[in-house]
Amino acid sequence: MKYAVAFSAIAALAARAAAVGVSGTPEGFASSATGGGSATAVYPSTTSELVSYLGDDEERVIVLTKTFDFTDSEGTTTTTGCAPWGTASNCQLAIDQDDWCENYEPDAPTSSVTYDNAGVLGITVNSNKSLIGEGTSGVIKGKGLRMVSGVSNIIIQNIAVTDINPKYVWGGDAITLDDADLVWIDHVTTARIGRQHYVLGTEADNRVSITNNYIDGESDYSATCDGHHYWNVYLDGSSDKVTFKGNYLYKTSGRAPKVQDNTYLHIVNNYWDNNSGHAFEIGSGGYVLAEGNYFSDVDTVLETDTFEGALFSSDSSSSACEDYIGRACVANVNGGDLTGTSTTALEAFNGDTLATAAAANTSPASTAGQGNL
Repeated sequence: MKYAVAFSAIAALAARAAAVGVSGTPEGFASSATGGGSATAVYPSTTSELVSYLGDDEERVIVLTKTFDFTDSEGTTTTTGCAPWGTASNCQLAIDQDDWCENYEPDAPTSSVTYDNAGVLGITVNSNKSLIGEGTSGVIKGKGLRMVSGVSNIIIQNIAVTDINPKYVWGGDAITLDDADLVWIDHVTTARIGRQHYVLGTEADNRVSITNNYIDGESDYSATCDGHHYWNVYLDGSSDKVTFKGNYLYKTSGRAPKVQDNTYLHIVNNYWDNNSGHAFEIGSGGYVLAEGNYFSDVDTVLETDTFEGALFSSDSSSSACEDYIGRACVANVNGGDLTGTSTTALEAFNGDTLATAAAANTSPASTAGQGNL
């Protein structure tokens, strides 16, 4: 009898492993990403095991079934930082990383800061990985994910990344890419992050799709001192091609997104809700095609004072796109100053594999993020 029970348990585990896989297929620039492919699923049980699976050279499907809490795992640091945005209890403080306070905020009052060391640098994710959450149980707390130094073919789906030194700018980022290719991030929730929810660094991130994610900017601490997170999506690459589709951005106040330095961004069918500052900041080298997006209670959709990039965007549909992307562009709703007719922007996407676009709506509020596959 005991052998039959053991056999049944083994069979159940095998069936579970066989059934696990990525849901759906990527769209847009990273449409050919396969991640860990058909590798047998592994289920880490400790933080060290998770770090090992993500960082090794094996093709892997890694399934999260619990919260992996990195808080206090690397100790804390107490040092002197600064208070650039005020000393009220709801204002973020800044860690003096690389003398940031002296270089950029020399007149800001100093302040003691105590931060969790684990949050400052994310977990290394190597090539050919699928990181998948089971239901709503897969959470990485206190530490982000970092894809750098030439890694490629990575899928992250249906997880949450939360609570990374939310009181402190320079306390850590949720998702970092720098010199990566073929990365699909889908149905991920990020919340209570010290600095950027998503940051693409100065090296080339060739093909990236960020889809159906929930950027939860509600926090007890913010640079705008109003409970709305300022540091959200920073795209600062070198020939980066980014699809940003179906995402829900809630209670932000800036850099949602900030685009510059030779970044090609197709931003489509997203929903901004309750933004107390600006959504778009487009600097030199930013090429943006924005269509089918919906803005609700957004103070400033585009920061026009610093606009230096190339933008094609309109609150009415446009057939001008047909010669460049093979179809008409879809209108944004409540786009305000987010208007542009730059053919330079359209030419930047000529011949690319672009995501489809539907009429602008608020559906990402209920379909984006973890647990909404």
